[in-house]
Amino acid sequence: MGTTRRFRFAVSGFVVLAAFAGAAAGCTDSPPGSSRDGAGASKVGARAAAPGGEAQALQRDYEAVVRHTLISVVQLNVSGGGLGSGIIYDKQGHIVTNAHVLGRSTTVQVLLATGGAPLTAHLVSAYTPSDLAVVKLDQPPRLAPATFADSTKLRVGQIVLAMGNPLGLSGSVTSGIISAVGRTVPESARDGVPGTTITSMIQTSAPINPGNSGGALVDLTGNVVGIPTLAATDPQTEGGGVAAGIGFAIPSNTVTRIAGQIIRHGRVVNSGRAALGVTGSTVTDPQGTPIGVGVVSVRAGSGAANAGILRGDIITAVNGVRTPTSAALGEVVAQHRPGQLVTVSIRRQGKNATVKVKLGQL
Repeated sequence: MGTTRRFRFAVSGFVVLAAFAGAAAGCTDSPPGSSRDGAGASKVGARAAAPGGEAQALQRDYEAVVRHTLISVVQLNVSGGGLGSGIIYDKQGHIVTNAHVLGRSTTVQVLLATGGAPLTAHLVSAYTPSDLAVVKLDQPPRLAPATFADSTKLRVGQIVLAMGNPLGLSGSVTSGIISAVGRTVPESARDGVPGTTITSMIQTSAPINPGNSGGALVDLTGNVVGIPTLAATDPQTEGGGVAAGIGFAIPSNTVTRIAGQIIRHGRVVNSGRAALGVTGSTVTDPQGTPIGVGVVSVRAGSGAANAGILRGDIITAVNGVRTPTSAALGEVVAQHRPGQLVTVSIRRQGKNATVKVKLGQL
């Protein structure tokens, strides 16, 4: 569903481990994980004595997780042919997904994993800086909300499953591991959603394909650890081909923090993200090389305004880190916290200067 300069939704082969649309209906299995630690790693070694016992135990873990969790993942059909996934957030009918899945749409059709006719849901609110949105079913039936893990406890190497509706194949599951945590990933504008930079992203080897966006990244306890959002592209490949085994998910703590505020207040009241207080665009030299971010406007009362940054200034660095493009500036600012004091290098009327800016909140 669109491309970015560095990341886009990848179309690649994937493994369908299960398609439980109707088969998962009425599942009453207890949540898997009674014999695992809090991070979701299966203690198969302690319970397997016979040869092959560990493999069989892991196989049962996979199957139990899919049975337990897939009924909480829905398919979203957006007007104009858009397709994505969502996670049932509560029994009142709230569903969390990616903002880019909805684009500019305010209504969406929802297909439950348990089958039945499509249901209608309306947008509650979208928070594009974190690429998250909440919709609510107009007439919610009996629902099975997902459970969300504490994403700060994720470990590199941990097994995860990505659940969603890639390419319209409902109830599909792919597998992989947590490859890294704490990634800062830029997204370009697409599908009516402005570009942004998302912090603290989870990197995973579980394949993420068109339609997976907004679905669930799940650990072996059956808890959601993130929302699959982006797949990486290889800049050395002509046309930006897929970089196999590199995908990104928004961590569950970010999801619950943002979705919780939207449900309670109808909007995000505390983003926890730093803001400089300017809008700008990339400036290039006569050879077309990006050299900084030209300030188009300064928000009144912001840290930038209080520091004396003016319309027409060119921001070239923050705390000594070069910011040749708008995306680079967004990445640098996103790595700081509201209230932090940073040194901003600017160029004004051909002269270089630095100012101290106390970052505000996005």
